[in-house]
Parts: sequence; structure tokens; C-alpha cells
Amino acid sequence: MTDARPGGGAHFFDAKVLVPFTIVTFIWGSTWLVIRDQVSDVPASWSVTYRFLIAAAAMFLLARIRRVPLWLGWPGMAFAAFLGVMQFVLNFNLVYRAEMHLTSGLVAMLYALLLVPNSLLSWVAFREAVSRPFILGSFIAICGIALLFLHEYRMSGVAPDQVLLGMALGIGGTLAASVANVMQGSGIARRLPMASTLAWGMLLGGLADAVVAWALHGPPVIDTRPTYLAGVLYLAIAGSVVTFPLYYRLIQRLGAGRAAYSSVLIPIIAMLLSTLFEGYRWSPLALAGAALALLGMVVAMRAKTAS
Repeated sequence: MTDARPGGGAHFFDAKVLVPFTIVTFIWGSTWLVIRDQVSDVPASWSVTYRFLIAAAAMFLLARIRRVPLWLGWPGMAFAAFLGVMQFVLNFNLVYRAEMHLTSGLVAMLYALLLVPNSLLSWVAFREAVSRPFILGSFIAICGIALLFLHEYRMSGVAPDQVLLGMALGIGGTLAASVANVMQGSGIARRLPMASTLAWGMLLGGLADAVVAWALHGPPVIDTRPTYLAGVLYLAIAGSVVTFPLYYRLIQRLGAGRAAYSSVLIPIIAMLLSTLFEGYRWSPLALAGAALALLGMVVAMRAKTAS
């Protein structure tokens, strides 16, 4: 994972960066409410399995349409398998389970801290330095996230032991996602066709999810409610097939730390959607947290990553 430096020179406000960043942020901001319904009656691991097996089929179709090679060679297949385990097995199994103990808003707040391990791991793997404005902006944004987390915790009424368990699961999932993110800065990731890599990662990850689900919960369990089935399709297609290629390309252009700023905005989008559809009410604390998070992103993104 150290054979090439990741990107980082691209300017955030270039259309090729800003447009996919916006798409990823808005789609992933909407997924938290959907995930909440996915763990109501079906074991989390089976919901994750359905999501990524469907996503894998769609991603293979996309790779075929783009006429990119499907076979990646043995090193490429090993890379895709490891990516699948980190991103599509560990990350999502832990995140889905975190939502069984915390509100979707609290889990989204934990995921917003992705920029910290992304930046640290990028420095360890690639010596990817960051500018002072990025550090300052990140500090401001983390303060905003802390205020949002405090507000959500006060509103949730979750028992302290459930909070600790949910936090442990959420942080574990975030760290696994961070490893997968930073992998995109490696030389092999840049050489492999993105669609095929993701297709194999989702397929191998989905199969591993099925093994985990069967071992923990027995044979497949399905919820026939239209909302559940629509949620699986939405998470598979919009939340996976559309977003992961865009996001991983952002990592290669911006660097893992700066690309992770989508995770800062995602909980704010989730809260806005909750305001529209669930009657969520903003407190002064939540407004202050959102304002700080946005201010921190603007400060950090106005400067390019230092070389």
C-alpha cells in the first residue's frame, strides 16, 4: 500500500470534484434512515448480504457496459477481496449493528469522524502531508460534530451501556472503512478498472456476509414489506453502485482526508431529511454544531493539500 502517493492536488471547487462530492453526500445522507428500517425484523448481516449481492450484479453489468476487463489478475483479485472484507463486510456489518443500539443520527455522527483516521492512515501509508488550513478546518468541524453528537445523545434517551456498545461498533466500522478508503491511494488501485474492482469486492464481500449471516442467524430471513424491499434496492443501487465509484475516484483526486469531508456533511443532510419527513426539531446546540461543521469544511477545502 506504499507504492504510490495518492492524489490531493485537485481543487475542491472544480466541477469534476464538487459535482460527485455533492452526489455522494446527498445520497449517503439519505441512507441512514433507510438502514434503520433494514435492521428492524431482518438480521443485520442478511440485510447487508442482500444489499451487496444485488450491488455486485449491477456493478458487473456496469463494467460490461463500459467494456472494461472483468478479470483483474491474481494480485488484483487479492486487492478486491481485501477491499471487500474491509468495506463491505466489516464496515457495514458493524455500522448496521450500531444502529440497533443507537439512533441513526448518533451513528452518522460517529461516521463523520472518518476524516481523522483517513488523514492519519494516509500519512502513515503515503506520507501525505496536509496544510494548516486543513488541520484548522478539521478541528473546527470536529467541534461541530461534537455539539451535534451531544444534541443527538440528549434527544435519543438511549441507555449509557447501549451508547457505549453502539459507539464501539460504529467506531470499528469507521476504522474498517478508513482502511478501505486509504487503499484507493495505492498504485494497484489506480491501475485496476474501478468498476471491475468494486464488482469483485462487492461479490466476494457479499458472499462473506452470507457466511457470517448464516453462522450467526441461520438460513436467510427476508422481510416482504414493500418499504424493506425498496430500501434494499435503494441501498444497493443508489447507495452503493452510484456512490462508491464516485467516492473512490474522489479519494484518488483529493486524497483520503479531504474526500472524507463528505462524512462531515452527511449527518447534517440526514438531520435535514429527518426535519422534512420525521418532524425533527433543531435546537440551538444542533444549529451551532451544523454551522461549525460547515465552517470547518469551507476553511479546510479552500486550500490544496500540502505536498
